[in-house]
Amino acid sequence: MDSIRRRSAGGLLFLLLLRCAVAGDPYAYYEWEVSYVSAAPLGGVKQEAIGINGQLPGPALNVTTNWNLVVNVRNGLDEPLLLTWHGVQQRKSPWQDGVGGTNCGIPPGWNWTYQFQVKDQVGSFFYAPSTALHRAAGGYGAITINNRDVIPLPFPLPDGGDITLFLADWYARDHRALRRALDAGEPLGPPDGVLINALGPYRYNDTLVPPGVTYERINVDPGRTYRLRVHNVGVATSFNFRIQGHNLLLVEAEGSYTSQQNYTNMDIHVGQSYSFLVTMDQNATTDYYVVASARFAADADKLTGVAILHYSNSQGPPSGPLPDAPDDQYDTAFSINQARSIRWNVTASGARPNPQGSFHYGDITVTDVYLLQSMPPELIDGQMRATLNGISYIAPSTPLMLAQLFNVPGVYKLDFPNRPMNRLPKLDTSIINGTYKGFMEIIFQNNATSVQSYHLDGYAFFVVGMDYGLWTENSRGTYNKWDGIARSTIQVFPGAWTAVLVFLDNAGIWNLRVENLDAWYLGQEVYISVVNPEDSSNKTVLPLPDNAIFCGALSSLQKEQSHRFQYSEASQTAQLWKMVFFMAWLVLW
Repeated sequence: MDSIRRRSAGGLLFLLLLRCAVAGDPYAYYEWEVSYVSAAPLGGVKQEAIGINGQLPGPALNVTTNWNLVVNVRNGLDEPLLLTWHGVQQRKSPWQDGVGGTNCGIPPGWNWTYQFQVKDQVGSFFYAPSTALHRAAGGYGAITINNRDVIPLPFPLPDGGDITLFLADWYARDHRALRRALDAGEPLGPPDGVLINALGPYRYNDTLVPPGVTYERINVDPGRTYRLRVHNVGVATSFNFRIQGHNLLLVEAEGSYTSQQNYTNMDIHVGQSYSFLVTMDQNATTDYYVVASARFAADADKLTGVAILHYSNSQGPPSGPLPDAPDDQYDTAFSINQARSIRWNVTASGARPNPQGSFHYGDITVTDVYLLQSMPPELIDGQMRATLNGISYIAPSTPLMLAQLFNVPGVYKLDFPNRPMNRLPKLDTSIINGTYKGFMEIIFQNNATSVQSYHLDGYAFFVVGMDYGLWTENSRGTYNKWDGIARSTIQVFPGAWTAVLVFLDNAGIWNLRVENLDAWYLGQEVYISVVNPEDSSNKTVLPLPDNAIFCGALSSLQKEQSHRFQYSEASQTAQLWKMVFFMAWLVLW
């Protein structure tokens, strides 16, 4: 009888272990080769682009809230590479963020495995290289985080499915030539064209578009509704996005469900992502234009990407002119008013069952205030550089996170000023000393001459205000303290300011940068250090990964091939089953 009971108990434990093994958050495994590919999206001579597994855009990551991703990346380039997961918050895991302050670059010919969880997130994001203007050459792809089944969408599930669109400006010079220009103190100048999903424009105009250009065709069925996930992955250009004859129902921005509003067009700035519901409600006698045109730029006609929306019952090519862009190409008033109209859906559930608006950000006391002022690029020690508060960031050879963990002296200083200083600009590795679980107010003051986008890794911030002129403390009287959208990338117009609030509950060192690649390359970024002073057991930051790459002052710690970890779903599952059977065997005996 005891033997039967023991076996019964062992069988019960086996089932419990099996249930834990099966019911845990799923893993998704990916094997990627990042390499150069040839491309001539605007026609003419082919040039060097960057693809993943030979594709541009790269493979999509389509997962669900709380899934674990294991992405083994082999660097087939001839330069160090890092991929960053734009908008994924990397909770407790800054080691996976893929920027120079947290990671050593993956050397040419090496592979490195990113492993992270998309914890408590939903929405539309993308990945892209963070190194050396590589994003100008491609290397980007979609990250779609779906709701768990127990969390309803705040809109009917689109019966047509998802469509992902990447908007990008394209230079006929490759990323190396763009770097050389910036290193020589020269501006990049206007791009040569605009791409949709890495393809050139449909030949809507025989003068502007040469023959033979391959364009994107989006196939749809009449009467169905589709969720369009649209990302601006360009170098420095804002786009106005629109579809001939169709409304864009905005439903999500970078992981936050929005109050649902119809737009005929939407300005999408560098690094930003939106979801729209689009119903195919036209008579489809012809195809329709899908347009992304440059904003606030000369030669807007030349800088227009055009794809085709093709109904399955369409009778022919699109007709008529392209749908109209906003009236004044240089008028930022339209764009700033449109941005203010984007509001948080406070009653919708996000990644968790509780409504998004249950976090009352407007009632929280601000603990730290940083006014970050940008200026046009200027000469510093003989180099053309871009600054925040008069400091142009110099990336150290030892990443900040490694320097902090190993107590490497002299790598960085926790003395970044919280307001513009009355002194000459300088080069420095100065970072912000954030307060763990503090509530930080950040005001971006754009004293430069072009629209800038700012992105913060590790967090979503609440956009509470934007206006023209210089920010003052009286500007707080205009703040939206109820339904400001929570997102990770926000535009700041020239001669204007944008204010955000962020709850610093994610320990680590996190990159705050301008998304415009030219200014980012020239030093317009900073890092925020967020340390839990009571965390003696490192529970708020995951340990250094076993496959960490060491560089700079810690190069001697690097072991040959220690970066090589081959993950496969089969091997992981086999190990899990071995553990289950072993534990059951222990109980039985």
